[in-house]
Amino acid sequence: MRRTLGGRCVVAAAMALVSADSRIAELLAELQRLLGHTQEERSRSEHNLINIQKTHERMQTENKISPYYRTKLRGLYTTAKADAEAECNILRKALDKIAEIKSLLEERRIAAKIAGIYSDAEPPRKTMRRGVLMTLLQQSAMTLPLWIGKPGDKPPPLCGAMPAAGDYVAKPGDKVAARVKAVDGDEQWILAEVVSYSHAANKYEVDDIDEEGKERHTLSRRRVIPLPQWKANPETDPEALFQREQLVLALYPQTTCFYRALIHAPPQRVQPHFALDIGPALSPVLTHYYCCFSPHTCSHRTTTQCCSRTRRMLTVTHRR
Repeated sequence: MRRTLGGRCVVAAAMALVSADSRIAELLAELQRLLGHTQEERSRSEHNLINIQKTHERMQTENKISPYYRTKLRGLYTTAKADAEAECNILRKALDKIAEIKSLLEERRIAAKIAGIYSDAEPPRKTMRRGVLMTLLQQSAMTLPLWIGKPGDKPPPLCGAMPAAGDYVAKPGDKVAARVKAVDGDEQWILAEVVSYSHAANKYEVDDIDEEGKERHTLSRRRVIPLPQWKANPETDPEALFQREQLVLALYPQTTCFYRALIHAPPQRVQPHFALDIGPALSPVLTHYYCCFSPHTCSHRTTTQCCSRTRRMLTVTHRR
C-alpha cells in the first residue's frame, strides 16, 4: 500500500512539474509583451515631457508666467499624469505576472522534491555544501518582492514588520522561524520550511532548512513564526519597518539560527539591510526572513548562546 501511495505521489508530482513548466512559459511570454507595451507607453509620453521642459525654459527666459503658459502647463501636466498612470498599470500587471511565476517556481520546486528530481542549481540540501546553502538564502532574501501599493493602500500582513493575521496558516514551502529542541536539549529558533499543517491537531510539520530530510519537526502554532513575504518601502511605508530599539529575532550571518537582537537603525532607502545589535558589534542583516518579531516568551537579559550548527559563541544583549 505504501509503495502504491508513494508511486502515485511521484506520478502526481511529475504531472505537476509538466503543468508548471507549461504555465511558466505562457507567463514569460505574457511578461515579455507587457514589457514591450511599457516601452511603447514610455516612448509615447516622452514627447509630452519634452514639451513640459521646453515650456519651463521659455517661462524662465521671459521671466513671467502668463495665462497662456499657465493654461498650457495645466494641459501638459494632465496628459503627463494620465500617461504615468497608464504606464503604472502596465507595470503592475507585469509585477503580478512575476509574482505568479515565482509562486509556480516554488510549487515546481516542491513537486520536484517529492518526485526526487533535483537540479544543479539546487541539489538536495542534505548533500549541499554550506556555502551553496548560504548563497541560496541570500539570493532568496535579495529577490523578495517590494510591496508597491496604490495610493491610500496600507501594507498587508507579512509585509516587512507587519505581523500575520491571527488565523493565518503558512503554506507548504513557506519559510518560517521554528522553535525546536537542539541535540543538547536546549531550545533554539531555526530557519525551517513548512511541509504541512494539520487543522485538526493545530500543528505544523517543518523541515530544518539546514538539514532537509534528516529531521522533521512537529510543532504547535505558537512555536512557528511566519516570515515576511514582501519588503517594505521606507519612503512610502515606514510604518511597516522594524523600528529603532525594537526587539526582533534575526538570522545570524552565515548560519540558519535566529537570535534575539535589537534594531539599531532601520533602512532609509529601498535596500535590504538593517543594522542590528546582535553580539558585541553591529552586524548588517538582510531584512526579509532574517528578521521577525521576537515572541513574548523571550527573556530580556544578557546571555551567552551557542549555535549547535556552527559552535559559534556570541553574546546577545536583550533590551527594549
